Amino acid sequence: MSRKHILAPALLAVSALSACAPGDDTGPVEIRLGHVGAPESLYDIVANEFAERANERLGEAGRVIVYGSSQLGGDDVLLQKLKLGTVEMSLPSTVMSSVIDGFGLFEMPYLVQDREHMKRIEEDVFWDHLAPLAEAEGYRILALWENGFRHITNNARPIRGPEDLAGIKLRTPRGVWRVKLFQAYGANPTPMPLAEVFVALQTGVMDGQENPLAQIASAKLHEVQSYLSLTGHVYTPAFVTVGEARWQRLPEEVRAILEDTAREMQEFVYETAARMDAELLEELRAAGIEVN
Repeated sequence: MSRKHILAPALLAVSALSACAPGDDTGPVEIRLGHVGAPESLYDIVANEFAERANERLGEAGRVIVYGSSQLGGDDVLLQKLKLGTVEMSLPSTVMSSVIDGFGLFEMPYLVQDREHMKRIEEDVFWDHLAPLAEAEGYRILALWENGFRHITNNARPIRGPEDLAGIKLRTPRGVWRVKLFQAYGANPTPMPLAEVFVALQTGVMDGQENPLAQIASAKLHEVQSYLSLTGHVYTPAFVTVGEARWQRLPEEVRAILEDTAREMQEFVYETAARMDAELLEELRAAGIEVN
């Protein structure tokens, strides 16, 4: 067989792969936004609102499609996919401190007092000092949204002080500083994807977990927990994040619409989060979990 005949199938295969690979997008583009939030969570509500607003502006240029409930992977997997360009957008939170040390700032307990304080931190610290660290790792952050103020649930006892955490098997998100925080308090923290938490609590693999009220309620974690302690120990932003390489291959008008819409969403996110915190606390109390 001639060299030409040997190479022909290989060249066809390479051509087919090139056609499927991300490249410079000249036609309508699909923007996949992956997140870990369950239906009716804050992530779910704001991601869908963002998609609706962005799609109205994009018209025939592209379309944002939201994949929630970890359909495209947990936070760490989504970060990898952003770099690979197989997902265009995601909403990482705590996990950012595992890949970029500077993001451990948001793991410090009781640092953020309220949302107005968070806005000042964003203006004075985030864009000049932290966003460039993400860019150095191949990520671009378009805007800051919210994951929320985190509270502890468990099946052992109410948490009124750090000493009450002694010996409690506590699920945490993947974040080295969060693990160190709860180890210092005497708990036994274990990082675990959010999608696995309900069963871990239900079966006793974990005694408790910590999350914003919106995540607790939407994932129905209160159904397998006895106590909710309003510790508010950490406030975690949600970073509207893209992979830099894939971002640069999107048409300029698409990039502008996505970034502008993401920034404009912040007030809606904060207002929705504040409303949900008030409403969900009453709903959780009514559902029977003991609140302190």
